[in-house]
Amino acid sequence: MDRKPNVVFFFSDQQRWDTLGCYGQKLNITPNLDQLAAKGTRFENAFTCQPVCGPARASVQTGKYGTETGCYKNDIALPLDEKTIAHHFTEAGYEVAYVGKWHLASQGRQQNYGKKPIPLERRGGYSGYYRASEILEFTSRGYDGYVYDENNNKVKFKGYRADCMTDFAINFIKNRQDDKPFFLFLSQIEPHHQNDRFRYEGPHGSKEKFKDFEAPGDLVGKKGNWKRSYPDYLGCCNRLDYNVGRLMATLKAQGIEDHTVIIYTSDHGSHFKTRNGEYKRSCHDASIRVPMVAYGPGFYGGNVVEELVSLIDIPPTLLACAGIESAEMRGRPLQNLLVDAPNDWPEEVFVQISESQVGRAIRTKKWKYAVRALGKNGIKEASSDCYHEDFLYDLENDPHELTNLVNQSSHAEVRAALATKLTQRMVEVGEQAPTIMPSRRTV
Repeated sequence: MDRKPNVVFFFSDQQRWDTLGCYGQKLNITPNLDQLAAKGTRFENAFTCQPVCGPARASVQTGKYGTETGCYKNDIALPLDEKTIAHHFTEAGYEVAYVGKWHLASQGRQQNYGKKPIPLERRGGYSGYYRASEILEFTSRGYDGYVYDENNNKVKFKGYRADCMTDFAINFIKNRQDDKPFFLFLSQIEPHHQNDRFRYEGPHGSKEKFKDFEAPGDLVGKKGNWKRSYPDYLGCCNRLDYNVGRLMATLKAQGIEDHTVIIYTSDHGSHFKTRNGEYKRSCHDASIRVPMVAYGPGFYGGNVVEELVSLIDIPPTLLACAGIESAEMRGRPLQNLLVDAPNDWPEEVFVQISESQVGRAIRTKKWKYAVRALGKNGIKEASSDCYHEDFLYDLENDPHELTNLVNQSSHAEVRAALATKLTQRMVEVGEQAPTIMPSRRTV
């Protein structure tokens, strides 16, 4: 019997889709990812299911939405009885490894692992090779820091953080058990901003190297902090790409490149404080659209998939690489889109928004429609029985989402149709059918 392929999942943090050359970035930021996309598969329209770190990670581990696992915001621990992709791979005979940021063990102040080792039962089934911390920016900065190993020992590292996380991943690949296929989850924190320093921390020299960037259209004319932040942000993305190259070189040197699937994506994007007071947690593409590239068995061919796909599709996709199926997951294997695209593939992605609001949104190729629960606290409440329309964008004519049509009477039928579809998606994931009221926005 042929051996099952190895699977590597490379997860960045807060990375916009348009930082990659294969999505239109004009600077030479991502030559390695661009090459993988040219030989493998690029998903043109990929989106998160929740634009905030913890919930997005819970969804990737379980294949469920935040309201289903209870992890609807940061600092809610993944329930101990949730079956994760690590459990599935282990049951299928894989050696499983985890490196980098976890962000699914802490539960408020009572159970805080921000700077402490995460106990085995809180690691979501990753019981083997382990070099991680709960919140990587709490145990490190752009350069230098520490993580914990599988025995809860502190492991210090010196150098640029993304390089060091990749060093740990490469160490696993070189010293793995040869008699088993492996699943490696590499969770980088770049290009996420360093919260305690209020800045993005690219490698030294990034400000000068990438100062001649072309500003994305959604940022032009907006305040935010993108003018001073974007060169370092691109520096972070460029260094991630460098480490993708290192990882691929290791697979080749080990003689397993042709027998390994690598999937690259991010948990959400960044709008650089142009849409609200921070970087994400909004319905806009700057927050929810992410890069997604796959390479390896099942993904060769230089494919470009135009269908809308979601982070919720990643868990069944990873499992499908190993021939594993799970009926409990909401998404569908992306491999299905590379054979004969199914006629029933969703024409929209569904997004839950928390912390900044209690919000919901759907995104089609043409429309962005979002609702918000007025008077609800997005930190304390996961959902609502009543929402008000908040945003409507015509993405074909307004790709940078500059003109909100939510109050335009000319689009009443469009909003009604989208409200029906949004309600349907909410009910499908176990939410109650809400009342959706007209917008109270004055502009």
